[in-house]
Amino acid sequence: MMLTRIVLVGLVCCSLFSSARACGPGRGYGRRKHPRKLTPLAYKQFIPNVAEKTLGASGRYEGKITRNSERFKELTPNYNPDIIFKDEENTGADRLMTQRCKDKLNSLAISVMNQWPGVKLRVTEGWDEDGHHSEESLHYEGRAVDITTSDRDRSKYGMLARLAVEAGFDWVNYESKAHIHCSVKAENSVAAKSGGCFPASARVSLENGDTKQVKDLTPGDRVLAADERGNLLYSDFVMFLDRAEEVEKVFYVVETREPRRKLALTAAHLLFVGHATNDGQLGLKATFASKVRSGQLVYITDGDSHRLRPARVDKVYLEEMIGAYAPLTIQGTVVIDQVLTSCYAVIEEHSLAHWAFAPVRMRYTARSLLLPSDPPAVNCTVQAGGVHWYSSALYQIGRWVLNGASIHPLGMALDSS
Repeated sequence: MMLTRIVLVGLVCCSLFSSARACGPGRGYGRRKHPRKLTPLAYKQFIPNVAEKTLGASGRYEGKITRNSERFKELTPNYNPDIIFKDEENTGADRLMTQRCKDKLNSLAISVMNQWPGVKLRVTEGWDEDGHHSEESLHYEGRAVDITTSDRDRSKYGMLARLAVEAGFDWVNYESKAHIHCSVKAENSVAAKSGGCFPASARVSLENGDTKQVKDLTPGDRVLAADERGNLLYSDFVMFLDRAEEVEKVFYVVETREPRRKLALTAAHLLFVGHATNDGQLGLKATFASKVRSGQLVYITDGDSHRLRPARVDKVYLEEMIGAYAPLTIQGTVVIDQVLTSCYAVIEEHSLAHWAFAPVRMRYTARSLLLPSDPPAVNCTVQAGGVHWYSSALYQIGRWVLNGASIHPLGMALDSS
């Protein structure tokens, strides 16, 4: 069954790539939604599995908003007729929220009606101006809502929470048997932008012995990478799957102690972890950066010998940095800051992602052979900024093919990076 799906993905991807005009398809490509099995949240479960006001979720509290404060203009009323607002204060406060919260809530309202015909989304708590919530609650900023279904059928609340996750809320908590709590990042929050990237300051090793910041890569650069067996080699840089020059993002910093290496990458990016096997080979397994823990092994270059060796992770922490770059190589891997990583993100299947990008690599190789005097890649393989259209299309297809399995919970953020 999985093989059939993989073949189907390849056919669709090739069709997308070959039918593109200029630098990609217009709006609407890769946007068709297919039904997939959803799993309800359990009571007291929250997604993502971190504290609400951490960078990996909705981010820090930025201060209470009152009707007299300058920030009151950050709130916008929600008059969606498909949402029932309890508004027990009779002030309209529950209808006020940030634009991001409004967008996610409106999306959820549609999902609720599709899931349960005749049932609407119900908001019991929105913006709080009366101090009814705990200190530093995101309700005071219009960034949180408490929700139920209009029929108040508690057997639906686990699925309601799952639908809220799918709608793109940055933190969803089945915190009470009487409601679901959802919140979003601040509009200006650096945590609101998350994809599969490295910071601008990250460095790659070139075939001529020099190093270069990832932001300065140009198509045709030969950068250090590794094959599926862990053998180091140099591979052509093809294009950026994502590129944002000035944006601030939250990166997971994976640090080893002996020897000391420090790699920064976003939550949904893939990093190789594993162990050395008995036959001396390296056991390469790709996992999301957000899943890496101290004590695990990552693979680093061993000084001047240009060999990979395992190194134990000492600590993992979050840090805000400038720039976001996701380079693609012919090999599908790249050594960043002397640590071996995948070129791919969002879907926890390195080999599947590499296979799906075959049309891009084939086009690059064909152009290099047919037009050796021209730059290896031009308009259609390198874009000015943002997520490359082909990456976005693959993500949408992956959501259907994998039925949500192996997809990072922050993957949806790629659509707005």
